[in-house]
Order: sequence, then structure tokens, then C-alpha cells
Amino acid sequence: MPQIAQIADTLTSQVFWLLLFFGLTFIVVGLGMVPKVMGTVDLRDQQIAADLAAAQAARDAADSEEAAWRKRENENRAAAQALIAKAKAKAATANQTKLAKAQARLDARLAEAEAGINAARASAMAEIEGVAADAARDIVARIAGAEIEPAAAEAAVKEVMAHG
Repeated sequence: MPQIAQIADTLTSQVFWLLLFFGLTFIVVGLGMVPKVMGTVDLRDQQIAADLAAAQAARDAADSEEAAWRKRENENRAAAQALIAKAKAKAATANQTKLAKAQARLDARLAEAEAGINAARASAMAEIEGVAADAARDIVARIAGAEIEPAAAEAAVKEVMAHG
């Protein structure tokens, strides 16, 4: 077989050129390009780590600002609640004062009205007694034909009204 006999002549040349090509490729890629790529990767990793650290610092600063803001907000809310409570108490006191004044005016008017009613009642009772005494004298005069003194008729009417 002639192909097998040629292998020995061409194999050495092919192995030489293969080793030479892969050697040059290793030198160019392995020693020239890989360190540059690895340097870029390391630089990128450092940049990412720095960005993450800056982001964490910003988050921590934002959290502390938020905590301070919440504290101020709670203090302001408490102050507003105290102010509202104070205003409510002041309004309640003012309302109580107004109600007390109005109640005093109403009580005075009521006492005045009761006094007027009592005076009118006394006047009406006096009139009724006078009319009743006159009617009693009239009835006795018509039925019995006797004359009664006005003072006696008034005394009798007062006695009956006192018991009735």
C-alpha cells in the first residue's frame, strides 16, 4: 500500500507545521491577548464592586435620611395632635361659657315668667273670690231671700276654696 509508505515522509512535515502554528497561536493569544482580556475583566470586577459599594452607601444614607424624616414627621404629627387637642379644649371651654350665660339668661326669664304667672294666678284667684262671693250673695238672696254681708260671703268663699 503506497499510502502507508508516504505517511512517514509527510507526517514529520505536518507535525512540524502543526506545532509551529499552534506555538505561534499560543504566543499571540496566550501571552498577548489573554492578559489584556483578564486585565479588562479584573478592572470590570473592580468597577462593579465599587459601584455596589457606592449603591450600598447610598442606600444606607437614604435609610438614615428616611428614619430622620419619619422621626421629624412623627414629632410634627404629635405636635399637631397636641395643638388640635388644645384648640378643642379651648373651644369646649368657650362653648361651656356661652352655654352657662345662655342658661343664666333662660333661668332669669323663667323666674320672671313664673313670677308673672304667680301674680296673674293671685290676681285671678282674687277676682274669682270676688265673683264667687257676689254669686253666693246673689244665690242666697234669690233662693232664701236673705241678705248676706259682703265680708261674710267672702270669708265663706275663702274657706271653701282653701279646703277644695
